[in-house]
Amino acid sequence: MKLSQLAESIPGSAILAFGNAVKERIRQGQKIYNLTIGDFDPSVFPIPELLEEAIIDAYRNRQTNYPLAEGNIDLREALSSFIKEGQGLYYPPADILVAAGGRPLIYAAYQVIVDPGDKVIYPVPSWNNNYYVQLTKGNHCRIETRPEDHFMPVAEAIAPHIKDAVLLALCSPQNPTGTCYTAGQLQEVCRLVVDENERRAPMQKKLYILYDQIYHLLTHEGSVHADPVSVCPEVRPYCIYADAVSKAFAATGVRVGWGYGPAPVIAKMKAVLSHVGAWAPMAEQKAVTRFLQNPEAVKTFLIGFKSEIYQRLQQVYNAIRDFKQEGFPVDAIPPQASIYLSIKIDIPGDVAALLLDEAGIAILPFSVFGAAQCEKWYRLSVGTCRKELIGLMLRALKNVLQSHRKPEHA
Repeated sequence: MKLSQLAESIPGSAILAFGNAVKERIRQGQKIYNLTIGDFDPSVFPIPELLEEAIIDAYRNRQTNYPLAEGNIDLREALSSFIKEGQGLYYPPADILVAAGGRPLIYAAYQVIVDPGDKVIYPVPSWNNNYYVQLTKGNHCRIETRPEDHFMPVAEAIAPHIKDAVLLALCSPQNPTGTCYTAGQLQEVCRLVVDENERRAPMQKKLYILYDQIYHLLTHEGSVHADPVSVCPEVRPYCIYADAVSKAFAATGVRVGWGYGPAPVIAKMKAVLSHVGAWAPMAEQKAVTRFLQNPEAVKTFLIGFKSEIYQRLQQVYNAIRDFKQEGFPVDAIPPQASIYLSIKIDIPGDVAALLLDEAGIAILPFSVFGAAQCEKWYRLSVGTCRKELIGLMLRALKNVLQSHRKPEHA
């Protein structure tokens, strides 16, 4: 069967392939500590009660017809206020686009900016940028990040590649690393973009930042979210934000996301998505509007939710630190944000397969996020993690480390 060049060349998601293999083991009855997925167990982390009630009420009130293609005006007004309150930035409803989660917005941004052969800069490890570049037939420009920079793409690494690029895809807090930019780091990156655009001829394509901040409400102890326009107002004409309810409110299945940025770009993204039909469902839009209009409910939920996530991340981090002090070849970056922890396990062989087979521990290697130079680093997710099982998982991990400890030389 002969299909399109895209169909012949596009691979399936390596992340989903690994995760599906783990789920199949669970289905077959194996006991697995599944720390792979960027999702939540609703029995552990339910969505906010008010949001749940509002969704049910919206369906009972028969809010089941088509919404506006760009998102209902009441939701975009609520989002405008939410952005102003949370980031101190004013984006009018006309500059906000609603879709069925963050993915369609990121896809649309790629489609309206990237032509075949255009250079796209993105860090590795990172989530899905390699696939989006392939979907738009862009030219991959990968920035291999380093643990000493907490796996964030710093200005020094980006600068040599910025000439003639049309898109710089950034995510902070970063998936898969659970780390985030400092304001100073991000400001340096934004200055590169502003200076590069000032250098370009008037009719030349500009360089845009696509800023995925879907985890920005989930910063932890000592970490503060930084965003491009707040740290460098001059970058506003060149910055598109992507956000959603999915991570901050444990609502991955609710499918309401929003993008905002320069009006001409948002208008074209709207045109793309109007042909795809990737709008958020009417009932969910009405429910999210009602939820965001209650700042106290939002605040109360986030306090408890973030505390539960941080406790899990910190417990795992403390154990990895203790293992390292005992001489095991492991390391970790202190939890900064999101539901992820970056851990290093430097034992021989395919560590992900070994942990799964010998301890029933499932984690994702950074290689499935496009990284070629982060060998032995892994993403550990606590979104489906029950606190009472963490100790058992850590003991199983230590047993594997002990059985694969390299013999000491005299």
